[in-house]
Amino acid sequence: MEAVDKIRITSKALASGNHQVKFFVEDEQRPQYGYLLVKEPKPVGEIIEQIKAKLESRKEKMGNLNPFFPVAPMEEDPNFYLFSA
Repeated sequence: MEAVDKIRITSKALASGNHQVKFFVEDEQRPQYGYLLVKEPKPVGEIIEQIKAKLESRKEKMGNLNPFFPVAPMEEDPNFYLFSA
């Protein structure tokens, strides 16, 4: 897995009992931010590893796109949102 420059996270408890984790990927070339919905409280290290795995998976799937038919053949995870900053 490729190293991510730096990931900062903040978390808040929701009324549903879940936790919303907002993360920032501080990358010189491509800064990103996003949200991860966590069902139960987890250690910070585990959350960061989960974010890294999802970022790597998304990057790998985007690299496999056919340039003549650029539709992502993947199911979106409704608990993970990623945006370019």
